[in-house]
Amino acid sequence: MDYITYLRNMIGNERVIMVVAGVFVINESEEVLLQLRSDHEVWGLPGGYLEMGESVQEGARREVYEETGLQLGSLELLGIYSGETQQRTLPNGDQVQLVKLIFTCRDFQGEIRVDKEESLDVQFFPISDLPPVWQNQSQEFADLMQRSKGPFIR
Repeated sequence: MDYITYLRNMIGNERVIMVVAGVFVINESEEVLLQLRSDHEVWGLPGGYLEMGESVQEGARREVYEETGLQLGSLELLGIYSGETQQRTLPNGDQVQLVKLIFTCRDFQGEIRVDKEESLDVQFFPISDLPPVWQNQSQEFADLMQRSKGPFIR
């Protein structure tokens, strides 16, 4: 049983703080890897909840591997996102307040593959010409455009 299932078995849908790690994977052409999310059918960065015992870097690498097939090397912190703006009610009724740690990575290897459970598509886009992105990640994308001013704490 994973941590979230374990926790929800005890507290139901009540609001809990959950830690999320995500990564903007950037290739040598200054393109960023995005996933077309199966839950909301919009583009976003790969990432997800940490499991018990994982560091944020381990969780970020695991999530990106699970969702894209890429293995990540060196990570650089883009920003930390928390507070009231990160409160969500998920489609199943679970309430969360997220603490998101978002990284950038230019050091990766592997072949892109689509995880059919969480993604409809995965592909690189020019940073200067992104498709419409998931509203819940709009601040992270805005901060990506200003990387020279980070890391951000919001």
